[in-house]
Amino acid sequence: MRRRAVISVSDKKGIVEFARGLAELEFELVSTGGTYKTLVEAHVPVTYISEVTGFPEILDGRVKTLHPKIHGGILARESDEHRQQMEQNGIEYIELVVVNLYPFRQTIAKPGVSLEEAIENIDIGGPSMVRSAAKNHERVTVIVNPERYPEVLDFLREKGTVPAGVRRRLAAEAFAHTAEYDQLIAGYLEGQLETVATFPSVLRLTAKKVQDLRYGENPQQKAAFYAEDGSGTLAGGRQLQGKELSYNNWMDMDAAWSAVMEFQDSAAVIIKHTNPCGVALGLTPLEAYERALEADPVSAFGGILAFNRVVDGAAARALRERFYEVIVAPEFSPEAREVLQEKTNLRLWIVGRGVNTGKPAWTIRSVNGGYLLQEEDTGNVPPSDWDVVTEQKPTPDDLKELEFAWKVVKHVKSNAIVVCQAAQTLGVGAGQMNRVGSVKIALEEAGAKAQGAYLASDAFFFPDSLEEAARAGVRAIVQPGGSVRDEAVIEAANRLNLIMLFTHQRHFRH
Repeated sequence: MRRRAVISVSDKKGIVEFARGLAELEFELVSTGGTYKTLVEAHVPVTYISEVTGFPEILDGRVKTLHPKIHGGILARESDEHRQQMEQNGIEYIELVVVNLYPFRQTIAKPGVSLEEAIENIDIGGPSMVRSAAKNHERVTVIVNPERYPEVLDFLREKGTVPAGVRRRLAAEAFAHTAEYDQLIAGYLEGQLETVATFPSVLRLTAKKVQDLRYGENPQQKAAFYAEDGSGTLAGGRQLQGKELSYNNWMDMDAAWSAVMEFQDSAAVIIKHTNPCGVALGLTPLEAYERALEADPVSAFGGILAFNRVVDGAAARALRERFYEVIVAPEFSPEAREVLQEKTNLRLWIVGRGVNTGKPAWTIRSVNGGYLLQEEDTGNVPPSDWDVVTEQKPTPDDLKELEFAWKVVKHVKSNAIVVCQAAQTLGVGAGQMNRVGSVKIALEEAGAKAQGAYLASDAFFFPDSLEEAARAGVRAIVQPGGSVRDEAVIEAANRLNLIMLFTHQRHFRH
């Protein structure tokens, strides 16, 4: 009985070499459309699918492999009953199925893709063959990943067959491949509905594992990194140099990149344990960095640094003088790369500037036995929509300073307090169990520089905190407002001769 393999792949990587290896092992190769053409051009002996089915491809290629001579050959067992039926119907056994699917993910990622184009890239025959082969993996080997070609060829050459355990592993990978494909299609079509729920009835995650990490937050915890497709995201960036990224690196990089992208002007953010310890604006990346570092040089040691501008040579020379774990930026100039390459352990991560895919912006967290989804805390209420609630009124410069503080406090763990001046953080109070504790920490860090400075609070601000701020010399405060104690707070602010504004927006970050 001759050995038969069906090959129909969208991703042609490595397929010619693999097919040639199968042909040398005396497999009859059966193929379709583009794959058939590729193999013919490479002078690999191959049979067109219609020669096997006795039926032409029809309906613009939508129907070609959906035929008993294909699926019978895949699904048949090696039993007397099945063998008899195969002979009666002129069907030959298929031993190997090599299929990967139409590029639906890549299609819907293209800017301006039409619904019609997306629909045409929904594969039907491919998933049917994959699922048939995976179901019958007791006899059939199914391959959906080009990286498996060398392994399978080695087994066939050395043993003449693929071991049962390997076939089962490949079948599991095949079902995962089709499951992810269906999730992508369902998610896309749901997104095309005129009325769609804020959150899906079924949570579908289609991120792919990029790598196993050395460990999680602590050495006793295992960890891995998964990413969705898409440029212009932190996960879609690339590493220029340095050691492998760790779990904690990724957490801090995300915090740094999210914070620095709040600003239109050149900015630098230094993160330590997911909280900003230094944030500043500058006319150049160098100036922004030096001012961010000045905010808290002690905490900055071993931190994660992010820029929203290309890192140039001048900034790189300053960065070279201190220890950082990772530097994240849209790009690094050739001079900056040359300067920083001597720090071989320093990780440089390029995010680039990609196209917004329009996907829902959700944050997802696991709880015991479930998941929490919420909308991303995007955007900030502009100062023009804030309410001045005190007798003392802010100047345009005051509003500019308070807006900077408000953008920063959004990225500090609650209870969050930020003290700043001249578009530079002076003190940050984060993660305390009571707000006045965060106020004291931020003011202590600011020291004498708190005189005439500005303070932002992520949530309600009460008289005890106002007293601390006024005692340190703070000029103006921005907070959400909306507490039942607002009247008492406003009264205290007036008594202390403070400027205070309500944003009517909260920025809790747990």
